[in-house]
Amino acid sequence: MTASTQFKRSPLAMALLGILHLEPMHPYAIQRRIKEWGKDKVVNVAQRAALYKTIARLQEAGLVTVRETGRDQQYPERTVYEITEAGRAACANWLAEMLGEPRNEYPEFPAALSFLMLLGPDGARTELERRATSVRTELAQIDTDATQAAAMHLPRVVMLEDEYQRAVTEAELRWLDGVIADLAAGTLTWSRESLLPYQQP
Repeated sequence: MTASTQFKRSPLAMALLGILHLEPMHPYAIQRRIKEWGKDKVVNVAQRAALYKTIARLQEAGLVTVRETGRDQQYPERTVYEITEAGRAACANWLAEMLGEPRNEYPEFPAALSFLMLLGPDGARTELERRATSVRTELAQIDTDATQAAAMHLPRVVMLEDEYQRAVTEAELRWLDGVIADLAAGTLTWSRESLLPYQQP
């Protein structure tokens, strides 16, 4: 088994290969490009240390290599990386798997929902209302970004993740509003006593 086949893919690693697929670049420029393209909404590049660590792992696996190391009077030494043929193949494989094969990523919200009963109906309603407010704000921001993108006449293919995020966010808000309404009406309610029979071994 080669280093490239052992490499554990991640959204950040895939994004790095995707950027380097287009042209060689140094890490700071990669981070800036991801932010300029708005991909930082779906790939976490906030921590530059994580970016450098991922690049080092990609290099160790033979998926990227050093193109050149240069120094500018205004900047410290910068290493420019380029994708290898193994990196191009890995990127294509990762894209196919990530797009075509659903995967349980264990997000926090469903995990918290599985223990919602611990808050009681009133506490649950309070927290879900708080979340609904945040999700409503997020949806408005997505719409604002979409309007700006439309004004720039960007190709739809580069905005598909935004379309997906809007659909998922809108569906979550619709679901939240329904649960909150049921909690307010009392059609969704529980007590510690009512749950006791389900806690028995």
